[in-house]
Amino acid sequence: MTALLGSRSDVPTDVRPGTTPVPRRRRRRFTVESTAPLLLVFPAIAILLVFRVYPLILGVNFSFTGDQELNGVFIGLDNYVTLMNDVRFHAAARNVIVVLLFVPIEVFVAGILATFIFLKVPGHRFYRSVYFLPVVLSPIIIGAIFNIVLAANGPLNELNRAVGLPIVDWLGQSNSALPSVLGVHIWATFGMALVIFLAGFSTVDQELLDAARIDGATLPQTIWYVVIPELSQTIQFVFVTTTIGMLTGLFGLLYTMTAGGPGAASYLPEFLIWKLNGEAKPALASAASVVLLLLILVIGLLQIRVLRRATKEV
Repeated sequence: MTALLGSRSDVPTDVRPGTTPVPRRRRRRFTVESTAPLLLVFPAIAILLVFRVYPLILGVNFSFTGDQELNGVFIGLDNYVTLMNDVRFHAAARNVIVVLLFVPIEVFVAGILATFIFLKVPGHRFYRSVYFLPVVLSPIIIGAIFNIVLAANGPLNELNRAVGLPIVDWLGQSNSALPSVLGVHIWATFGMALVIFLAGFSTVDQELLDAARIDGATLPQTIWYVVIPELSQTIQFVFVTTTIGMLTGLFGLLYTMTAGGPGAASYLPEFLIWKLNGEAKPALASAASVVLLLLILVIGLLQIRVLRRATKEV
């Protein structure tokens, strides 16, 4: 044993009795195997830094400057104080809460339909293509179509009149304008979340599903005790991406269907940013962009934390 230890080159020979030998640090060698992944990722990181991070830093810096005659002059937090006193900003902040209430609806719709397709209900291939079809349409086209469908004299109200239901001005009333736009958005975008769920289903252990089937588990029990725990990471990802999509991807529908109205009833932060920029207030719009970024970060982190804890308890 002593001979074997003495033959090793990494055991120091100058160790004093009663002391612990300190292992020598091995130098990292840059080989093709170690550098290739970095080289492959570098173009994506460079593009992200140049076209995302750098403009973000410029925008944050610009939010502390003035507009018009104070263009480029440092004014501190004045833009943020102005935002807090803006009625439209208050409306946009309230509407963010409404948006967050619709996020679970889209996730649930995409998740339950993806489950049916995964279980291969009759016609599942046809349903997969039909569900994804609205994703490829332009928001402007979708908004124009539903402007006709949801009009006061449109097909939906004609159907209401035929069955004896009251006529509703879906896009002209403050309490129904934003929910109508969000409902259209869910129809137009849930196909992408559905595809993500289907990709997540490919990682589900088939043996667990077979065991649940043998044990006589019902479909709700299988979904609750097998599918949801197995798809916990996918559910977290879909929740966060859906929230980001709703907070930053509704401009086309808002512009086409309600133009933020009636009044400011359907304003959202991204629409407010566009309006402020159109009013020759780019620095104030930058401040609103920073607020939106912070809002998305906080909501996303809270969602991940809550969902991670919830999926562990299932």
